Amino acid sequence: MRIKRNRRFHAEVATSALSDIMFFLLLFFLIISTLANPNVINLMLPKAEAKETTNKQFISLSVTEDKHYFVDKQEVPFEELEAKLLEKLGTQKEQTIVVRIPYNLQVQDLVDLLQIGVRNKLKFVIATAKS
Repeated sequence: MRIKRNRRFHAEVATSALSDIMFFLLLFFLIISTLANPNVINLMLPKAEAKETTNKQFISLSVTEDKHYFVDKQEVPFEELEAKLLEKLGTQKEQTIVVRIPYNLQVQDLVDLLQIGVRNKLKFVIATAKS
C-alpha cells in the first residue's frame, strides 16, 4: 500500500504581534502630539499685521474669557498672579512674559495685567493671531 504524503509548503505570516506594535505606535504619536503644542488653553487672540516671533524662552500668561488666569498652564487666582510671576522669573528679570488674552475681553483686564509688569519692571508681550 502506497501512502501519499502532502509535501507542499504552506507560508504563514504571524500577525499576533502586529496589533501590539500598532498600539504602541499610536500611543507614542498621541503623547508626542500633545507635547508639541505647549499652549493647550484655546483662546481667540486678537489679529495683527506684524508677524514678529520670539525664539527666546518665555513664560506664558493666559487669560480665559471667564477671567481664569494661567501661568504656564497652571491656574492662578488674580490676587496671587504677581507673586507667581515673580517666583517663576526668579532672578531672570529680562525674561519675556507672553500675555495671551482673548480679543473680546475688556481693555481694563489687559491694563490690570500690564500694571503688574510696570510695577516690577518686567517685559510683557501681547500674543496675537496671524491675520
